[in-house]
This record gives sequence, structure tokens and C-alpha cells, in this order.
Amino acid sequence: MTATDWNTDIYAQAALEDRSAQRQRVNIPATLRPSGGQVFHTVVLDLALGGFCANALQRMSPGDRCWLKLPGTQGLQAEVVWWDAGRVGCAFANLLSPIVHDTILARYRGDGAFKRI
Repeated sequence: MTATDWNTDIYAQAALEDRSAQRQRVNIPATLRPSGGQVFHTVVLDLALGGFCANALQRMSPGDRCWLKLPGTQGLQAEVVWWDAGRVGCAFANLLSPIVHDTILARYRGDGAFKRI
């Protein structure tokens, strides 16, 4: 399958709808790597199927690509939607699977403490 084999309009609409959906507040230690930049430690503050908000003291520009690495996951590609006063909002390149999303939420109580499930 090539990048043009699927309907990007449907994905864009689903991502937009999810970005306006209620997000789960979390406190998950992670790493974030801007395209062409160095990895830095961050804390994910909210998480949804379509994106996340995290601390990012280094300025990031809308449209930039980045990769988020949560504990127990591979790097998740995302695009910066906004950056303001040390926080960044990003949209995942591919929606998170509900199972992966729920597993991540089940592991964190909101205080950054990992819970075995």
C-alpha cells in the first residue's frame, strides 16, 4: 500500500474530530524528538487517539514532525499543531489504536507512576 492508496480526506476528518474530542489528562514521562533535532525528556499532559499535549521548553513550529516515545511503545510520529509557553500540541500521523490508548491509560494513574496490568 502506498501513501496514496487510502483516503486521506477520511483520515483528516477523523483526526480533526478526535482533536476536538475530550482528552484524558495524564502525567506520563516520555521522550520527544523533533525532526532533525535531539531527543529530550518531556511529560505528556493529555492523550487522545489523535494526539497529545506535552511539555516542550524548546520552541517547536506548527507543521514540524516529531516522534513521541512513551514507556513500552515504539516511537509515534506526530505533527506539531501548536506551541505556546513551553507546551506543545501534536497530532499523531496515524490514530492510536483504542487498545494501545486504553493500555497506556491503564498503566498511568495520572501521577506518572507506572502500574503493571
